[in-house]
Amino acid sequence: MLLLAPLAGCLITLSLAPFNLWPAGILSCALYSALLCTCSPRQALWRGWLFGLGLFGSGVSWVYVSIHVYGYASVGLAVFLTALFCAGLALLHSLFAWCYVRWIRPLPGGMLLGFAVLWVLFEWLRSWLLTGFPWLFLGYAHIDTWLAGWAPIGGVYALSLITALSGSCLFLAWRSRQAAALLTYAVIATGLWGGGALLKNIQWVAPASQEPLNVALFQPNIPQQQKWNPAWLPYILQQYENSLPTLDQYDLVLWPESAIPRYFQDIEPWFEPIIERARHSDSTLITGIPYRGSGQREYFNSIVALGQGQGVYHKQRLVPFGEYVPLESWLRGLIAFFDLPMSAFSPGPADQAALQAGAFRVAPYICYEVVYPQLVAESAQRSDLLVTISNDSWFGDSIGPLQHLEMARMRALENGRYLLRGTNNGVSAIIDHRGQILAQSEQFISTLLIGQAQVMLGGTPFGSFGAMPLIAACFLALAIMGIMRRYLWREGA
Repeated sequence: MLLLAPLAGCLITLSLAPFNLWPAGILSCALYSALLCTCSPRQALWRGWLFGLGLFGSGVSWVYVSIHVYGYASVGLAVFLTALFCAGLALLHSLFAWCYVRWIRPLPGGMLLGFAVLWVLFEWLRSWLLTGFPWLFLGYAHIDTWLAGWAPIGGVYALSLITALSGSCLFLAWRSRQAAALLTYAVIATGLWGGGALLKNIQWVAPASQEPLNVALFQPNIPQQQKWNPAWLPYILQQYENSLPTLDQYDLVLWPESAIPRYFQDIEPWFEPIIERARHSDSTLITGIPYRGSGQREYFNSIVALGQGQGVYHKQRLVPFGEYVPLESWLRGLIAFFDLPMSAFSPGPADQAALQAGAFRVAPYICYEVVYPQLVAESAQRSDLLVTISNDSWFGDSIGPLQHLEMARMRALENGRYLLRGTNNGVSAIIDHRGQILAQSEQFISTLLIGQAQVMLGGTPFGSFGAMPLIAACFLALAIMGIMRRYLWREGA
């Protein structure tokens, strides 16, 4: 049991990018169901924690790269902080397992539907608790399977629900082995998977015109160790200037997060000829850049639209330690990792206006923000195009950037919008409204990724209503199972 629990957690990582072994996620849920089938609540606490340790230890241990390589922590300290991070996240699965065994498993249908419903509620909890860490959701593994048809309706949470339910069906079928039970579980799985295949044929959105936008995404591949070195600023500026001959050829040019490592107000004179040129060529430049606010000690990680575009967006969901330091008065200066460059940003306000790119509205998301399903849905349907910029250099040659790309694809699919993803060193990508990659860059090279993006009209159910209808349905399902148990108990008495 002690080995099976973390192994089951690791299987989820294998189901996601870059491994893409999607059946592994279903097998993980089947094994997890088996581990929690007959144990006590106290045993469930331990098994759930081991499961979570396997999941997060295999799936997000890439944070070691940012702590050690770019945070200048020693190997021992980086290993300790990474292990502490993964062990802390694993506590949520410990709580999940306890709640399941103590409250959900005894309910009518608790081992079938209850397991899947509780799984989704805990993924949703993880998307906002303590600012949220919505990473490694089960549903991301199915961006290219039949289940993808459910994403425009219920988002990644619907895919997670069906994956977890498929896993519990697999376990219960193995345990029962009776013809009637096998038929029941087969019908449930076939209906959900077949329904997804049929839903993939629905056209939720349609092109706004026959003429797509010509777009260019510049990936500079600037070394993270040198990016904030003042001596490198002339080289960085020259590199971006060298990419500008393309400005006249494209409707929209995208530069990555913090493309110019200076506050916008300090470098604005350098931008002036670029802005003028973009206006004359009817082009919009969208770039990430730090931005000084009007308040004292108010600094933002921002995106600005220039040329034929206009607007400034300030990042709302900041990365702990990378963009702000929790318990700053205690931790700041303690070790180099707590003094990373630009780690004193302020969060931007909610309900910021979309950027303008000529006549089109652009919903911007900076790095980590694109992994929040609800945050993206709230602004996507008021926009014509989605743009996300990132600097995944912090995670080196790990699986982190590829997981990040997979989540960006899901946001495009959920909301029925093209998405442009511009990064410092890859993977930059042009993603269509079905979550399919039309063009992508290689990692760790300087390149200009060119292609076309289509503005789409209409919207998806998930884009209109977000995750709350599905979350409410999950709570309602648990309530109904609870009422049924009380009724059956009274009848038995």
